[in-house]
Amino acid sequence: MNALELWKRYQEYLCLCPSVGITLDISRMKFSDTFFAEMAGKMNSAFEQMDSLERGDIVNPDEGRMVGHYWLRDASLAPSAELKAEIENTVASIKGFAARVHNGEIKTEKGGLFKNILVVGIGGSALGPQFVANALTTTTDKTKVFFFDNTDPDGMDKVFSNIGVGVGETLTIVISKSGGTKETRNGMLEAKEVYKKANLNFAKHAVAVTQDGSELYKVAIGDGWITTFPMWDWVGGRTSELSAVGLLPAALQGFDIDSMLAGAQEVDVVTRVKDVHKNPSALMALMWYHAGGGRGKKDMVILPYKDRLELISRYLQQLVMESLGKQDDLAGNVVNQGIAVYGNKGSTDQHAYVQQLREGVNNFFVTFIEVLKDRQGDSIEVDEGVTTGDYLSGFLQGTRKALFENDRESITITVETVNARTIGKLLALYERAVGFYGFLVGINAYHQPGVEAGKKAAVAVITVQNKVLSYLKANKGKAFSLDEIVAATSLVEEVETAFKVLEHLAANEHHKVRSERGNSPFNAKYSIN
Repeated sequence: MNALELWKRYQEYLCLCPSVGITLDISRMKFSDTFFAEMAGKMNSAFEQMDSLERGDIVNPDEGRMVGHYWLRDASLAPSAELKAEIENTVASIKGFAARVHNGEIKTEKGGLFKNILVVGIGGSALGPQFVANALTTTTDKTKVFFFDNTDPDGMDKVFSNIGVGVGETLTIVISKSGGTKETRNGMLEAKEVYKKANLNFAKHAVAVTQDGSELYKVAIGDGWITTFPMWDWVGGRTSELSAVGLLPAALQGFDIDSMLAGAQEVDVVTRVKDVHKNPSALMALMWYHAGGGRGKKDMVILPYKDRLELISRYLQQLVMESLGKQDDLAGNVVNQGIAVYGNKGSTDQHAYVQQLREGVNNFFVTFIEVLKDRQGDSIEVDEGVTTGDYLSGFLQGTRKALFENDRESITITVETVNARTIGKLLALYERAVGFYGFLVGINAYHQPGVEAGKKAAVAVITVQNKVLSYLKANKGKAFSLDEIVAATSLVEEVETAFKVLEHLAANEHHKVRSERGNSPFNAKYSIN
């Protein structure tokens, strides 16, 4: 295809959405001339199912739940007056709470201003807020934000070392729908201990975002935390950024949450249009289907050419992979669906993995995210008539061209600038694309049985650890081999897990497990003295 033919294809397939300031270029996707006609039936069904979802029908049959994250930015769509009021009242409460924190009406335990926020969450309770914080932060933010997004003790120590003497000026937001998520529970307990060591009452610095009646809700109410904000069973973690999960940290940082909500609502309107050529989310879902043959045979590489969008690939990993990575379809057939997502930022990727993208395994398609505005204010010229932003744009265009010339497909999303409204738009754009794709391939995009399986497996490991520790404590001062321990604790079938547990215990002082090495790690003797 020569340059003029490609230009003609670009003009023919460019999706222009001037009302929301987004364009979507699919001209570098090599779909056939008959592709859209062939997909019309599936796409029409997807539109109908999306309408059903937004009406409040049960579209998460495994959990018997509605899926209502679209109502978060337009409460008038909620299926009942009660839900509408809850959504609107929550947004108002978030804005009011943030204002009272900023003006000092809500004070620290010692009467000062809160200058830091510590967000304790994992998955959707952290990835969205992290993405937004990184995208929108400025030197004039009302507060500085930190995150516990894992159960890694060293990682938590690192966060508090960065907070330093500011612990007493830190408001901790604990986010968990059920309150039973172990990583979040552990982070809360670690944070509570740090406040205690600083002679501070954790409850005077703590806020919960959780479902009414959850374990976390009971702790927050019982211990007298500052306040709580709701989570609802019809909002999944990976689509919760525009609920209290994301809006509360954003408001406390001083971001314009009304603009975030408005941007998402504007894109929702555009992506309800049933003409696929005018609907960027529908087009994206169709391109994902084309690229992977409807079976995820190609990975999705996300390349934002903007530092502020650096974390979007991490955010999309959960949104896309947790939603679409399913073993069974809605009919119960084993289909092993999904699309793998990874990414980096441009032009950093020029010096990282673009070499393989152009000349290695052709098992992917790229989504470029282009931001037209370089910065606020003027730029210097690094060459005559050329700025740093000009080079960034040049690298994007050059990479896109180089990949296409070597039979690599790509999509390009273009936005004007990065601000709160843009972030809302990108969140909505991808949320609906994921929904459409799930309907196209016939899976439940709104549950996560694989995640639950991993949690159950982790609990099983802790059970093994408890048995091993109990045995060693009961025989204090005596050393035993792995084989002796598993025989005595009836863990022969769990011998590998027992070995990994013992190695971890011996590497840490807390449990006082000692390892005496033999001629191999499998011949070690373990004891508690």
